[in-house]
Amino acid sequence: MKKYKKRIADAILVKKLAGKGAVLIEGPKWCGKTTTAEQVAKSILYMSDPESVEQNLTLADISPKRLLQGETPRLIDEWQIAPKLWDAVRFEVDHRDELGQFVLTGSAVPPSMEKVHHTGTGRFAWLMMRPMSLYESGESTGDVSLKELFSSPSDISGKNNLNIDQLAFLVCRGGWPRATTLPDEIALEQAFDYYDAVVNTDASQVDGVSRNPERVKRLMRSYSRHQGTQVGNQTICDDIAANDAATLDSDTVLSYINALKKIFVIEDMSAWNPNLRSKSAIRTSDTRYFVDPSIATAALGLGPDDLIADLNTFGLLFEAMCVRDLRVFADLLDGKVYHYRDSSGLECDAVIHLRNGSYGLIETKLGGDRLVAEGAANLLKLSEKIDTTKMKAPSFLAVLTGTGDYAYRGKDGIFIVPIGCLKN
Repeated sequence: MKKYKKRIADAILVKKLAGKGAVLIEGPKWCGKTTTAEQVAKSILYMSDPESVEQNLTLADISPKRLLQGETPRLIDEWQIAPKLWDAVRFEVDHRDELGQFVLTGSAVPPSMEKVHHTGTGRFAWLMMRPMSLYESGESTGDVSLKELFSSPSDISGKNNLNIDQLAFLVCRGGWPRATTLPDEIALEQAFDYYDAVVNTDASQVDGVSRNPERVKRLMRSYSRHQGTQVGNQTICDDIAANDAATLDSDTVLSYINALKKIFVIEDMSAWNPNLRSKSAIRTSDTRYFVDPSIATAALGLGPDDLIADLNTFGLLFEAMCVRDLRVFADLLDGKVYHYRDSSGLECDAVIHLRNGSYGLIETKLGGDRLVAEGAANLLKLSEKIDTTKMKAPSFLAVLTGTGDYAYRGKDGIFIVPIGCLKN
């Protein structure tokens, strides 16, 4: 039996079960939702079990309460196969009047919620799971804590054990739990297998709409090239149409994008909207991201050597990996990750904004003294723009790097933190 690697979501799940009757864990396939839920479950219903799926669907239709019987917390895996279960769980939570009754997992948004009569407000809590961060998979030493950065320590220290070749491998391997246990060559194949499944089946199965696999491929390649940017749907449409014999409009492209969002392949980043001293207009477009950078490398057919040979692409996908990790960490801190860009061209790759109003500004740089200095200058420029009479000053400024041997606080007060040192 393989050893379970602890997830940051473990603590979040326990906390949410203590406060609600049911918790819904969502996220992409293969990210570990079921395995994490199994750690707390006292009884389990696998809705998609081939030996019982037809019986499960029939019971869900005529007597869903029978499927909910069992020791609690009861795990209902891939609940979205039978959307009627939602109301059944909500009803049971109401009438049992006890907390921590059910854990539902889903790797897709249900194709139709027409038969669902209640939103679940007050009964359900939601938990988003993503592929593993480098800390969870064991590649980060965890010497520097994101939580502790919010307390503005006078100094930090940490040793980075990752070199540029290892970083390239980790971007291409991704954070898929199974891949973290396999030999390197086999591990790299997992993202390609995931990509093939999305292209050939998942993009159509999500809502029963048949989608052209070649168009899905072209969409994912275009999305891959635009990771970390704010390009509009029309730009992506033009990318796809350049190699498409049929007429293609932006509504069709949007339907493809929405299908990938429903199966949690795409997770775009919202814009941050602070109070500024200047009159710079803040750009509100979402930033394009896959839920894991390895999806982009698979879509483009790239391996670690290809990234080393193209440092510009490597830098964009390194940023995507940093965003994945920051999102995982921020969830435990009751925070969200945003992007900032204004009309003057000033950008900030990641803003971690907590529920209590505290926030930190982060730039990501693959490495090199010049690029790190540029990132630090950007952070200082943005922090000076913020109107601290109307909102808090930033808790910290940090440049998250790929290379570099150590984590430290610079003379300007900015933290320089290799991704190989960071934890939640």
